[in-house]
Amino acid sequence: MSTNGTSSLDRGLLNEEEEDAMEYRTSVKCFAINDSGAHKNLDISSDDEYIVPMSTNLPSSMNSPDRMDLKRNPFGNLQDIASQEQNYETETENLALYQAELKRRPRVARILNNLVRFKTNREDQTPLNAESSMLALLRKQPVKMNTLIGVYLPTIQNILGVILFLRLAWIVGSAGVGQTLLIVLICCTTTMLTAISMSAIATNGVVPAGGSYFMISRSLGPEFGGAVGILFYLGTSFACSMYTLGAIELLLTFLAPGMSAFGEFEAGTAALLNNMRLYGSVLLVLMGLIVFVGVKYVNRFANLCLVLVIVSILCIYIGFFVSPTSRQPRVCIIDKALMRSSYEGNCTSADAQYYSEWQNDNSSYSGFIPGFPGLGSGVIKENFVSNYLHTGQAVRGVKGREQAVVADMTTSFTVLLAIFFPACTGIMAGSNRSGDLKDASRAIPIGTIAAIATTGIIYFTCVLFLGGTVQGQVLRDKFGDSINGGLVIAELSWPHPIVILLGALFSTVGAGLQSLTGAPRLLQAIAQDNLLPFLSYFSKASSSGEPTRALILTLIISECGVLIASLDSVAPVITMFFLMCYGFVNLACTLQSLLRAPSWRPRFKYYHWSLSGAGLLLCIVLMFISSWIYALAAMCLATIVYYYIEYKGAAKEWGDGIRGLSMQAARYSLLRLEDSQPHTKNWRPQILTLAKLNDSLEISEPRLLDLAGSLKNGKGLNMVASVLQGDLLDRYPDRLAGQQSIKAAMKIADIQGFAEVVVSPVLSQGLSLLIQGAGLGALKHNTIMLGWPEAWRERLEAAQALAAGKTEAEAISSLRQVSVFMKVLLEAAMHEYAIIVPKNLHLFPKPGTVQEGNVDIWWIVHDGGMLLLLAFLLQQESTWRKCRLRVFTVAENDDNSIQMKQDLQSFLYHLRIDADVRIVEMLDGDISAYTYERTAQMENRARILEKLKLSPKLREQIPDAVADRSRADAAVSTVRANRLLTDNVRRMNTSVKLNRIIHEHSRESQLVLLNLPGPTNDCAFSFDSAMSYMEYVNVLTESLQRVIMVRGGGREVITIFS
Repeated sequence: MSTNGTSSLDRGLLNEEEEDAMEYRTSVKCFAINDSGAHKNLDISSDDEYIVPMSTNLPSSMNSPDRMDLKRNPFGNLQDIASQEQNYETETENLALYQAELKRRPRVARILNNLVRFKTNREDQTPLNAESSMLALLRKQPVKMNTLIGVYLPTIQNILGVILFLRLAWIVGSAGVGQTLLIVLICCTTTMLTAISMSAIATNGVVPAGGSYFMISRSLGPEFGGAVGILFYLGTSFACSMYTLGAIELLLTFLAPGMSAFGEFEAGTAALLNNMRLYGSVLLVLMGLIVFVGVKYVNRFANLCLVLVIVSILCIYIGFFVSPTSRQPRVCIIDKALMRSSYEGNCTSADAQYYSEWQNDNSSYSGFIPGFPGLGSGVIKENFVSNYLHTGQAVRGVKGREQAVVADMTTSFTVLLAIFFPACTGIMAGSNRSGDLKDASRAIPIGTIAAIATTGIIYFTCVLFLGGTVQGQVLRDKFGDSINGGLVIAELSWPHPIVILLGALFSTVGAGLQSLTGAPRLLQAIAQDNLLPFLSYFSKASSSGEPTRALILTLIISECGVLIASLDSVAPVITMFFLMCYGFVNLACTLQSLLRAPSWRPRFKYYHWSLSGAGLLLCIVLMFISSWIYALAAMCLATIVYYYIEYKGAAKEWGDGIRGLSMQAARYSLLRLEDSQPHTKNWRPQILTLAKLNDSLEISEPRLLDLAGSLKNGKGLNMVASVLQGDLLDRYPDRLAGQQSIKAAMKIADIQGFAEVVVSPVLSQGLSLLIQGAGLGALKHNTIMLGWPEAWRERLEAAQALAAGKTEAEAISSLRQVSVFMKVLLEAAMHEYAIIVPKNLHLFPKPGTVQEGNVDIWWIVHDGGMLLLLAFLLQQESTWRKCRLRVFTVAENDDNSIQMKQDLQSFLYHLRIDADVRIVEMLDGDISAYTYERTAQMENRARILEKLKLSPKLREQIPDAVADRSRADAAVSTVRANRLLTDNVRRMNTSVKLNRIIHEHSRESQLVLLNLPGPTNDCAFSFDSAMSYMEYVNVLTESLQRVIMVRGGGREVITIFS
């Protein structure tokens, strides 16, 4: 950071003047909120010690109070809270041991009080203020619904809905008692295992609004949470459609057939479907109006519905034991086929003269027999086995004749399983309303498990009693055509069918209201998390707190299900959605149980990972058993939402199990990696990019990151790091802001990796720390990328020109650039890291700008194949994809140019790299006058700097590697006259000749890659050698536009072997 007001250059890594770390300290002011709400300054001197919790949301500078978001930090400054505790130590000796600590940190009681008073928005919550906002919310909330009202009864009402009254008897008749019990067992086991998993998650902390979505998303992460949340929302919305269609089917088929607006109808006819659509839409709008008025009215109506449901179930059980002989239906069965009630015969062989289709000597006529023979009749033996039919059949394998009751759809075990499963899917009715519960973590497990156990008993007993009291053919009569259009389970009940019909009607309407209440709140919770930006419109609530916008969308989706107009078609869709949701609940509990994170401490102890795993397996199996097509469709939808959230980059950290699993996997992999060099086939560039931050804490040269992003196809580790000069206590906010700036730049450059900023009093020490300490275990960088210090020579020339008042400063700046750059090169070489140094970064193309032409590789010395590998990786990017690779190598006097070309072509062929090969001859010759001239200029600069007689203060700013002039002079004074001059001329001659050759062949090329000459050992302690090296490289790349210089790490990085 500069104090002289000069602007920094925007090229290279080390091109700005650095300040003396001991002379420059950032002025820091902290602000705290007092009891009146105003903020006051806290002067921090060097002797004071303040503890200020930092977060990633802190601004880059602490100097401006308007940039601090005081409302989002409940501990604006812990020292301010601690200052109110100054007299605490004089009041009590209970905590005398912590008197010194109390001067810096407040007591726990004070902290908790501050937490509870804190208010925050949902956005940008840090873990600290998220906890405080939750504690404040919980303390201020009034007492709400308990376990019975909030969870148990709504869950009972949702489970005991339309399937029990309209389809259970038909399922028993088709699947038989044995297989129906298996269906119920599978479904109830699945929901019970899911409820156990849900109970463990729900008791592992506070469950706010969102219920099941909250539990899944916070356990599996935003991607899984958003995907499953959407599926669960759609399932709940379609469940409302199912309940609506069930209510209309009850109304039109059994209660008021005369209400048909499209004339008389039969099962499956267009008239029935149109009636279902018309009346279903009307009922859906009415239910929407009730929900719009408020959830309390839904609860009141739900209580009435629940009373009627309980009364209806009691009447059904009484009917199982008290046969209604006064209205016992009598049915006719001919050849095992059930006749419609409109059949006018006597159900005897005499009817054959009137009904010619029954003229068969082998035909059996039952006569009119009781449809409900009772528990003691032994009919359960016949009903125990399955009797699946195809569409249009009255008896298995026989197409139904006139007047016979026929099947309206093909049945099988899997079909009936898919239809029945929605009867068990109300288990999350309580969790969907978690925001309205007094203690969600206690009410959800107790209420849900109790409700599943209760309804499971009801289903099992109903299956047994139905199979033991009703004729099998009557059970399969879905619409009651053989009993004058009555509902089988209603006709069986006591004292009158109307009780059951009204109870079923109110049950379906009540369950529909519960779904219509929970679904909008679920959608609102998803929208408020901002995982799917296009749903943000639905995050707002009305003035009364109701999610009106989400309710409207839910009504539209439910209307789509109503327009299908078939209960049996909607039920399998709901099954898929809920099974997906239940599966992920079990997966979340399994992961959390196996990972055993310290935060996993559920109060519900009756869980185990094996139970959750079994529940997950059951859900997957049930999905594909029910309908593999629907299962794949649901998975595809979840996958699309998952990748959409991942593409949008949902920056949410919820401590979920997926991230915990990643940490466990990373830990396991790191421990297994041997602390040795990987095999050549597994080698990949793991790049540490050293970037420069300007005064605004932004990347000075973003093209450096663009270049690093172009190498991402190497699939290696990417780290971008920078050094801030100063003291950590002063510049900690700048460090955080710098990390955020680097992360933002990495995202723009499409780099997936890690960002790091270190603060060091001396720049070279900070860079050395990064080179030595970046990475973890075997997962460390093997390549260092940094920009060429573009301005070093210009500043040196400014010193040479003896500009007024700037001579020493410009010289010091150039010396520092050279010394730090050399230090990085030498330390990288010592660690055997590869080095990538791009030059003229400002001329490199922007990402996505397609280049056409040649990319030339000047392979002067063998570097383990690093040049070839980098060129290949660059060509995989769209920017360089259309460029042709050309490999140049130099042949000297004793080399066979023809053989070299053949060998190189063969080598590239086996490397699977497509490139043209050129051999350039560089023969011995006289050293040109130009070479001598450039050498003389180089040495002349060194002499001028010696004459500057730098002050001790400025000399201290040069790193030790080149600052010790006495040692450098002593090392070279004895050989300057006879050897150094010769070496300088020879090296300069190489640079001049190679530059001329490269310029001749690659003048029009889009990019040139060449070997970076290795610095000599003299560069570590001799300023002359360091400056000479810089001059050699500068001459080597002179007049070239885009250059990447590469130095290998001393090992092979490519191989021809498989």
